[in-house]
Amino acid sequence: MARLELDGKTYELPVVVGSEGERAIDISSLRKDSGYITLDESYGNTGSCISNITFIDGEKGILRYRGIPIEELAEKSSFVEAAYLLIWGKLPTTEELSTFSALLTKHEMLHEDMRFHFEGFPPNAHPMAILSSMINATGCFYPQVLGDGHEQFLMQAARLISQVRTIAAFSYRKSLGLPNIYPKPTYKYTANLLHMMFSEPYQDFELLPEIVQALDLIFLLHADHEQNCSTATVRIVASSKANLFASAAAGVCALWGPLHGGANQAVLEMLEQIHQSGDNGSKFIEQAKVKNSGKRLMGFGHRVYKNYDPRARIIKKKCDQLLAALSKKDPLLDIAKRLEEAALSDSYFTERKLYPNVDFYSGIIMRAIGIPINMFTVMFAIGRMPGWIANFKEILESLDGHISRPRQIYNGPQDNHYIPIGKRK
Repeated sequence: MARLELDGKTYELPVVVGSEGERAIDISSLRKDSGYITLDESYGNTGSCISNITFIDGEKGILRYRGIPIEELAEKSSFVEAAYLLIWGKLPTTEELSTFSALLTKHEMLHEDMRFHFEGFPPNAHPMAILSSMINATGCFYPQVLGDGHEQFLMQAARLISQVRTIAAFSYRKSLGLPNIYPKPTYKYTANLLHMMFSEPYQDFELLPEIVQALDLIFLLHADHEQNCSTATVRIVASSKANLFASAAAGVCALWGPLHGGANQAVLEMLEQIHQSGDNGSKFIEQAKVKNSGKRLMGFGHRVYKNYDPRARIIKKKCDQLLAALSKKDPLLDIAKRLEEAALSDSYFTERKLYPNVDFYSGIIMRAIGIPINMFTVMFAIGRMPGWIANFKEILESLDGHISRPRQIYNGPQDNHYIPIGKRK
């Protein structure tokens, strides 16, 4: 127990210990017992839930899905298998993975009437706006999958994971004024997305294994990341008993923010600015060391990880392999490599633990593949979908079923009164 003294009284608060030794003080009865609440703006020190899905130790650079190190999953698993692991809490058997994959293929097509929704968006509509709107609309077309039960949830989870990439590809094609390319049942998950994005009616996109593997790894590494802004949003919306599609659409909206899902986009925008200034990256590195210079290395350091981002170690290797396989000559990629070398060797950055993070490398990979900047956050949303679904499922199965309802400290006018419009100054 923890003890808190307030107004001459002592209150005992239970200490909760997680399976990895994390400790929390349970204040759920504090307001009822004492009349006080706690203030923690942005919830940086507040545990909003007890979860069994993902564990992060930012000090040691550890990330595990359902207890399995991300390094093992990146080496031995696939995005679809990791999605199953996150949602159902265990690695699938051969039969379970086959059934899940078959469901993804079965539900990859959008209802044909949804094409009219795409036509309603202006040509310059941001793909994230289209994605959130169309995910919400999907629930209208399939009300039969909004019920309870394992089979129903399996179907709606598979439909959402499968159709999010179809919606993403269609939104990309619309932004370019190109005809939609329908999914192929013979292609696996990530290959099918690339096919729908880059193939033409008369010629299929060449699916190089290095490209497919690199994008699949990006999805796997982004599949869940504990209680971040978008995942917390999904849980809050789900606590109101909103359906999975509405909750996931809310997650997309939260992810869209530049302080969250837009980090890999910010990396490429930084590289473009450096290139347009005529710099090869050397000047920018020196300016980034100067306080108040306005120059900041995007894609370096992480709010959670005080050590090296474990996902960055994994994706760096894949990034190097992809660039070597493609033999791409791109000035932005050359600048990125120069920034990376400087950040890993310059004491200014290493002492501050400003190492390249997963956003730095994922942005470079997507640039090399040919995915435009405005689609970067959409790719993030596709990868994060299994984590959102897993967290939705935890809320769905929660025994208390309480709606999320944070408190506040009011600091506005006191006992104010209405003044008729003719007497107002």
